[in-house]
Amino acid sequence: MAEVYTPDNLIAGTTQTVAESVTIASSAALVRGAVLGKISASGKFILSASAAIDGSQTPDVILAEDCDASAGDVTNVAVYVKGEFNENVLSFGTGHSATSVKAPLRDVGIYTKSALKA
Repeated sequence: MAEVYTPDNLIAGTTQTVAESVTIASSAALVRGAVLGKISASGKFILSASAAIDGSQTPDVILAEDCDASAGDVTNVAVYVKGEFNENVLSFGTGHSATSVKAPLRDVGIYTKSALKA
């Protein structure tokens, strides 16, 4: 059976995306487009929540692929570190929104915008 490609509209511009591999800390199942923050002590990433106090409260990257970290850390997971992304399809942790992540992500070369329909 052939697979069918269904675009998710995460990419929202012509800026070249740049991806890197990171380790996702044991947490939960995360979906492509999740906004992640880095835990200062370990350098691992988790879903960024505004009330966190471990460094992960600052949005830093966008997850490029689904990742299930519910059973433990997952290594070599692709994340976007540069590009233009559709804020309407991003996944946010508790206390974050498209508005609250815009400036911190822009500071690291990630631009979010509301994608226009043709």
